[in-house]
Amino acid sequence: MQPHQLNPQIADDFESVNRFILDHLHSGVPLVEKIGHYIVESGGKRIRPILVLLAARSCNYQGNQHISLAAVIEFIHTATLLHDDVVDTSDLRRGKATANAKWGNAPSVLVGDFLYSRAFQMMVELNSMPIMSVISNATNVIAEGEVLQLLNCKNPDVDEASYMKVILGKTAMLFEAATQTGAQIADASPEQEEALRLYGRHLGIAFQLIDDVLDYQSSAEEMGKNVGDDLAEGKPTLPLIHAMKHGSDEQRKMIRQAIRKGGLEDLEPIRQAVIETGAIDYTFEQARDQVNSALAQLELLPQSPYRDVLRQLAELAVDRRS
Repeated sequence: MQPHQLNPQIADDFESVNRFILDHLHSGVPLVEKIGHYIVESGGKRIRPILVLLAARSCNYQGNQHISLAAVIEFIHTATLLHDDVVDTSDLRRGKATANAKWGNAPSVLVGDFLYSRAFQMMVELNSMPIMSVISNATNVIAEGEVLQLLNCKNPDVDEASYMKVILGKTAMLFEAATQTGAQIADASPEQEEALRLYGRHLGIAFQLIDDVLDYQSSAEEMGKNVGDDLAEGKPTLPLIHAMKHGSDEQRKMIRQAIRKGGLEDLEPIRQAVIETGAIDYTFEQARDQVNSALAQLELLPQSPYRDVLRQLAELAVDRRS
C-alpha cells in the first residue's frame, strides 16, 4: 500500500499536489521540462510531501497552502536526486534509467538547479518567513550532508557517530523540514511544531537505516536501484560499520578493502559477513528505536485520522522492501 492510500482525504490532497507539481514544471527550455517530467513522474512514494499534508491536517489546517508547500518539498527532494545520481554515477533509480544515464551529467545538474530555484519561487509565494527560514536552512544542511558523505566515501575508519551525522543531514533533514513546515502553515502551537519536527527527524533517520539494510537484502526489482550500490561506491554504511567492529579479522579486512576500492567483487561474502555479525539485526534495532522516538512525539498531537496515518507511516518505515 502506498502512503497516500492510508487515508481517503489525504488521497485527494495527494492528487492536488501532483497536479500542482506538473503545473509548475513549465519552462521555456524544452529539455528542462523533458527531464523535469521524467524524474518527477518516474514513481516514488512521495513520502515527504505526504508528511507535509499529514502534519498540517493533524494540526487542523483548513486552507490550501499545504498543497503548494508539499510541492516545494518534493521539488527540493527531486533536485537532490538529480544531483546525487550524478555524484554517485548511478544508472538506475526507481527501476528506471537515471536522468544522467539518459541525458548526461551536465543537463541533470542544471535541471536540478532549475528545480531548486523553482522551489524557492513557489516558497516565496507562501509569504511565510518562518517557513522560508526552515527550508533554506534545510537545503544548506542537506548540501553539507552530501559533501560529508562524499568525504567519507572509501574511508573504512568512519565510525557510527560520523555515519549518523551524514544521514541526519542528507536524509532526515528534509523529513524534518516537511513535518515542521506543515505544522507552521497550520499555526500549530510551539509544542506541536516541535513534536512534528522531531517526528520527522526520527522517521527520516529510520527510513535511511532501512535503506542501508535493503542494499544487502533486497533485489534490484524490489529496490528500484542496483543492489550493492552503496558498497560499489565505497560508502561505509551502518551494516558495514557494525560488521567490521564485530566480525573476524578476515571479515574486517575484506570489508575494509572493499570500502577502500569500491566495486562489487566481494558482494556475496560481504553480505554473508553482514548477516553473520548481526549487522542486519542491529541496524533494524536502531531503526526501530528511531521509530519509537517518532511515535512518542505523536502523543502531543490531538487525536485524528491524520495522526493515525502518521503512526502507520512510522510503522511502515521499518517494514518495507523498497
